[in-house]
Amino acid sequence: MFPANLFSLSLWAAIIQMFAALAITGYVITAAISLIPKQNVDRARVLVAEGVLTSLSFMVAATLLRMLELQTWRQILIFSLIFLLRTVLKKVFVWEKKLVLMMTFHV
Repeated sequence: MFPANLFSLSLWAAIIQMFAALAITGYVITAAISLIPKQNVDRARVLVAEGVLTSLSFMVAATLLRMLELQTWRQILIFSLIFLLRTVLKKVFVWEKKLVLMMTFHV
């Protein structure tokens, strides 16, 4: 028999958020390792930006799963603010990645 918690949206949202944390950790470690041989800071910045973008995609999915459990207007407002913040952060990191790539290839 399956435990009742296996079908909990909060559990699956937490699992997705854990994958997001692992993704950003992996990208940051890869960026740090890429600094060792060539000291290429731009490449490390792009790797971290890609990691944050990947992580934010997972986080948005987890947030959308949690949205299904919202019951009060206050919860809906908090969800909306968190969703807006993650969307703005994602746009900022896309811009950062483009900026670094432009600087790298136009020099």
